[in-house]
Amino acid sequence: MRLYRGKIEVIAEETIRTLREQEMIELENEAEARVDLESVLKEYLRLEREIVDDAKNRMEARGMGYSQLGKMKSQVSKERGAPTQDEVLPYLLDQIMNILFHSSNVAEIFGEDTALRKAVTPILRKHMEVDSDLDREVRSKIKNLTEGTTDFDVEYSRVMEQIKHKRGLE
Repeated sequence: MRLYRGKIEVIAEETIRTLREQEMIELENEAEARVDLESVLKEYLRLEREIVDDAKNRMEARGMGYSQLGKMKSQVSKERGAPTQDEVLPYLLDQIMNILFHSSNVAEIFGEDTALRKAVTPILRKHMEVDSDLDREVRSKIKNLTEGTTDFDVEYSRVMEQIKHKRGLE
């Protein structure tokens, strides 16, 4: 699961709309409440970028190969107390709950914490599980190439970037 910058506004909009329609929240200022949610998601992306940069710098200093990036990212995440890849969804849910309860743009919260989480989880999942859909689409476009070859890797990267750009994900 991965959060893309291009999905932040969509997630915030859908979350506010869903919670309002299910009468779980009452808003003081809807536009500002949406901005509050967007800020939480943007802050996560900033933190993630910082961790990746730090991991790459450490790998370069130690002469490690790119294949070790995942391990190094996990190590840096743990050191900083940030979520690892498996903990992203619960982390973002916690952050969203915190901003809802502390935002001056949310007038009242009627839903229980568990009900709010149940309503928000499918929204996050839907917009963060884009990777598997992208992978399927890319593979369908390059099915004439043999996986594991250099040609496959190069073409996979090129087609992936085209599709991400077309969908406004990166």
